[in-house]
Amino acid sequence: MKIAFVGTRGVPASYSGFETFVEELGARLAASGHQVTVYCRSHHITYAGDSYRGMRLVKLPTITNKYLDTLVHSKLSMYHALYCVRPDVIYVCGQGNAVTLLLPRMAGTPTVINVDGPDWERQKWNRFARWFLKSSERVAVKLADIVIADSREVQRYYRSHYNADTTYIAYGADVPEQRPGTETLEKYGLKDREYFLFVGRLVPENCAHHLVEAFEHLQTDKKCVIVGDAPYAEEYKAHLKLTSNPNVVFTGYVFGDGYRELSSHAYVHCLTSEVGGTHPALVEAMAFGNCVVVNDIPTNLETIGEAGLSYSGKAGADSLRNVLQWTLEHHEEVQSLREKARARVLSEYSWEVITQRYEELFREMTGQH
Repeated sequence: MKIAFVGTRGVPASYSGFETFVEELGARLAASGHQVTVYCRSHHITYAGDSYRGMRLVKLPTITNKYLDTLVHSKLSMYHALYCVRPDVIYVCGQGNAVTLLLPRMAGTPTVINVDGPDWERQKWNRFARWFLKSSERVAVKLADIVIADSREVQRYYRSHYNADTTYIAYGADVPEQRPGTETLEKYGLKDREYFLFVGRLVPENCAHHLVEAFEHLQTDKKCVIVGDAPYAEEYKAHLKLTSNPNVVFTGYVFGDGYRELSSHAYVHCLTSEVGGTHPALVEAMAFGNCVVVNDIPTNLETIGEAGLSYSGKAGADSLRNVLQWTLEHHEEVQSLREKARARVLSEYSWEVITQRYEELFREMTGQH
């Protein structure tokens, strides 16, 4: 089949979960013999090649603006896909791109959209953007042939708000057979199992401040490592870095081997986000064999099952500090949770299983049984 991915910054992944999702799924589909095209934003992807891990990369320009970047690029990508690639299926990431589904619908090309939870709840959006994103949810269920929900909680949201059926396919992760080296740890002055870790965009709704503030009053010699960055969030990042604790380490973006090393050697991985569907960083943290502590929103609790710990997101740093202090006092229980996390990913979130489900879905949509 010819499959086109639209709506992300592109691959190689160097920003967020949707990019990693497209890279991992697209590479596996390409390895199975399908023709995979990924649309990339030319100002974001610095990789010089026109193919990567078996996928064809099409780099197109856009307007580098917080509100127009994604939508303009997705519309250009959709035109290129329909007139130049002529795919059997177009896969769209993010409900904010739902309006572009009108083009393939008119052309008769099957479409899939991954809606990733109520994105309009994110604090970074102004009033118009929130209205647009919420309206896009309704547009998505009307125009897409298939709406993908990566968690049961997101499925319930769309059923209760729009009486719409969605298809559940989770986010995937690889479970490594052994932990990687420690070269990146040494770069930042870290030691194995001697730091708490946050990975994500540094925006208010991801609540990295919960961890930084909780760590201020934690009784420990371990460090606190904040991996990530974000455009258009300078004020929030500056607020985080006001901490006077020398054991709080800000690394900026770290990808590839460095990311895997930092994620594999943490004492506890903290997923503090208060919005969204299944968080890729959480699934990957579990796959790396971490004890995970999450903000207690329903999608996070669904992901960890009995294989992790939670704190009250409404109570914030105080609640998180209590849970982190518990982990410092219960080393055997922490090790048990690491083992449960890996086992849960193997049974529920394997990339191989996820790819097989998508392949079956695409074949059904195109009549290629």
